[in-house]
Amino acid sequence: MQSPAPELTNPSVTDQINAILPQTQCGQCSYKGCKPYAEAIASGQADINQCPPGGDEGILALANLLGLAPKPLNPAFGEHKPDQVAFIVEEDCIGCVKCIAACPVDAIIGAAKLMHTVIAAECTGCELCLAPCPVDCIVLQPVSLMPSPEQKSERKRLSMRRYEARLQRKENEAIEKAERLKKQKAALLQKQIINHSV
Repeated sequence: MQSPAPELTNPSVTDQINAILPQTQCGQCSYKGCKPYAEAIASGQADINQCPPGGDEGILALANLLGLAPKPLNPAFGEHKPDQVAFIVEEDCIGCVKCIAACPVDAIIGAAKLMHTVIAAECTGCELCLAPCPVDCIVLQPVSLMPSPEQKSERKRLSMRRYEARLQRKENEAIEKAERLKKQKAALLQKQIINHSV
């Protein structure tokens, strides 16, 4: 593996690398999202050829940015596929919400025990919703219209913002849950103290 020069570990290079990545947030590169993979590339811990959704185009752009020689996609991480989006076969959906929890960009909507649907314009085609579905009602379909470079760039920015918003929401939910548990424990402890003193 070729390592970028040490001066390339600054945040702006990480951001430049992240901007090149497809923002599918699929984890095929073995990192939990595009930004962690970008950080690993910038610090020399990951190679530039671990992103199947980015394919040869992404590898070439990363190589040019970092002054490295391009190389083929490492097949250990998967194969490049045409752009795709998830589609829920609604009559088969049981409303288990497992796909909603798995979607890294909140592109699936629905409620427990009700039908779910994919917002196709916001789906990154990451495939993370497929495995948790207990009834296999999610299929991937090729993108019907290929976006222009400008549209592709805007879609990546939107996916990045949605992913970051989801991470922030999850973090806030964890903090709120911890606070609720703390209050419940304090109330229980207070109740036990009152019961012992009676």
